[in-house]
Amino acid sequence: MKRLTPILFVGAGALLVAALSIPATMHTRDTLVTRLAEDAAAATTELGANEIRVRLADRFGSPSRHAILSGGEDMREADRAEVAKRIAAIEGIGGVHWADGTATASDSARTVVMGRCQENVEALLRARSVRFEESSALIDGSSNRLLDEVADALRPCTGAIVSITGHTDRSGPEPGNIVLSTERADAVRAALVDRGIPRDGLRVRGEGSREPVEGLAPGDPANRRIEFAIISTEPVVPTPVDTPGAR
Repeated sequence: MKRLTPILFVGAGALLVAALSIPATMHTRDTLVTRLAEDAAAATTELGANEIRVRLADRFGSPSRHAILSGGEDMREADRAEVAKRIAAIEGIGGVHWADGTATASDSARTVVMGRCQENVEALLRARSVRFEESSALIDGSSNRLLDEVADALRPCTGAIVSITGHTDRSGPEPGNIVLSTERADAVRAALVDRGIPRDGLRVRGEGSREPVEGLAPGDPANRRIEFAIISTEPVVPTPVDTPGAR
C-alpha cells in the first residue's frame, strides 16, 4: 500500500494571501480550461468521435479541469473507453467521468487519473480550510462551497481509499481533543458522502493534539485542521448496489 504525502487544510493566516491572488488565479484557471477544452475537442476529432461532448465546468457553471463526457451512446464501449483514456491523458485534466454513470476509462487511463488525485486536491486546498463552530464538530456554513469543490476533485478518484484525519491544538484535555478531532473528521466524511462520494472509500480518525504542524507550537490554533491522504489507489470492489447500470 502506497502512502502519499498528506494534504493539509492550512490555517486562516493564509486567507489574506489567497484573497489578493484571486483575480490572477481565476484568469489563469480560465485560460487553462480554455486550452484543455481545445485539446479535448482535438482528441475527439482525431478519434472520429465528434458525437462525444466534453464539459469542463462544475455544477455552478464555473470552469473546471474535471471533464464530464456525454453522448456517443451508439458507440462501442471499447471506443468510448478509448475516448475517455485519451482525454484523461491530456496534461492538466484533473479527471474524467461519464455523465451517464458508466465507466470512466480503461484501466490504464484510471492509473493516470488516480495518480493526479492527491495533487489536484492539494492545489485546491492550499490556501483554505474547513471551519467548524467553536468547540464543536458542526461545520461552519462558510465551508460548504469548499466542500463542494473537494467532492468535485475527489469524484474522478472514486475507488481510492482516502484518509480523513482530524487534529486539534493543545488547548484542552487530550481525551476530549481526540474525541473532537474524530467527530470533526467524521463530519467532513458525512459532508462528502452527501455530495456523492462513496462512504466505503473514506476512512476517519482523530489524532487530537498529538501531531502538531511542523514548526508550530502545540497550542497554536493553526493546528486545528483536517488532513486528507490517498492511502491506496487500489479500486474498491463494488457491491451489486454500487455498480452502475446500463445506459
